[in-house]
Amino acid sequence: MAADIPTIPKPVPVLLSLLAGYVDSCTFLALFGLFVAQVTGSFVLAGTQLVEHENGGLVKLTAIPAFFLACVVVTVMAGPAARRARAALAGALALETVLLAGLFIALRLGAPIASPNDAAAVCASLCGLAAMGVQSGLVRLLIRGAPSTNVMTTNTSQLAVDATELFLMMRARRRAPDDAALAAEHAQVRERLERLWPVVLGFLAGTIVGALAFAQLSVWSVLAPIALAAALAVWALRRVFARSSA
Repeated sequence: MAADIPTIPKPVPVLLSLLAGYVDSCTFLALFGLFVAQVTGSFVLAGTQLVEHENGGLVKLTAIPAFFLACVVVTVMAGPAARRARAALAGALALETVLLAGLFIALRLGAPIASPNDAAAVCASLCGLAAMGVQSGLVRLLIRGAPSTNVMTTNTSQLAVDATELFLMMRARRRAPDDAALAAEHAQVRERLERLWPVVLGFLAGTIVGALAFAQLSVWSVLAPIALAAALAVWALRRVFARSSA
């Protein structure tokens, strides 16, 4: 299916990374240091529970199945047929919007949240984790050639590798300007780098804007990523209708 999915405009992954960074900052501040955009910390927590029990550990342990199941749902929505890719993208973005709305509602109804074990905190955490799981799955399955918009560890490593390789290739091309293979490899690395750095920068910008917004607006700041996800869902749905009427 990956070879037949429709091309997505370059700003879309950047907007999704901005959204993920924003949500990650808001949940970190609202939910006692919980990162919902990735679950690396939850794997570490699962391994260390034998020697140390952390307050709110239950939520961080359930992060793994919540994130996993969200990706499963997106995979089922996408299905094996390429013709469903546009509809699956619209559906996945709509599902992410609903889950982010659940995050907001839980935070709003439970405010002020006194403990990560409060029912509102657990509900908000699972909604946020599932929303980011949906986003991770849809980017991997339905956006051709896009880097992860959630997890910046691999992206940062790839950014360092590509930037270094590009620099070395530029030097090599000066010595061998007619080397066609080197020119092709240089173009490939440059294209990958051009896709990658805006996503990394978008996530960083999202974390900054999200933190500033939460400091000023508290729970109400979560309405911004809901609006962005909804706008992207509407855009994707219009693409479905446009193709149907073509």
